[in-house]
Amino acid sequence: MKTPVTVTVTGAAGQIGYALLFRIASGAMLGNDQPVKLNLLDITPALDALEGVRMELDDCAFPLLAGVTCSDDPNVAFADSDYALLVGARPRGPGMERKDLLEANAAIFSAQGKAMNAVASRDIKVLVVGNPANTNALIAMHNAP
Repeated sequence: MKTPVTVTVTGAAGQIGYALLFRIASGAMLGNDQPVKLNLLDITPALDALEGVRMELDDCAFPLLAGVTCSDDPNVAFADSDYALLVGARPRGPGMERKDLLEANAAIFSAQGKAMNAVASRDIKVLVVGNPANTNALIAMHNAP
């Protein structure tokens, strides 16, 4: 069997992140012969829900799932990561201007980019899903040269 690869998913306790995790663990993302370690990142208030997600993944006994780490610390979640799915982003709230949303997400994606630069695999592959995805991708890229 191949050596496990590490996949980081941000916003992992959210609806989109949650839906992705079981597909990744089943081999739908990287193939039926590629073991994966999942590093799940979410905000501190979501850690209890994230732990529940980890337990669900464990209960499924996916043969390709080599481990699950849950954290609210980007430096832990991106450690040795080979792939990153940046799903989590701040949603636009009532009365929130676009500028406010961009500032909130800039802080999130800047921290994640810096963490990837510091601790992830040198050839990490990154997919940005959190909106506004193009702006968030640019921010992460500039912080992970």
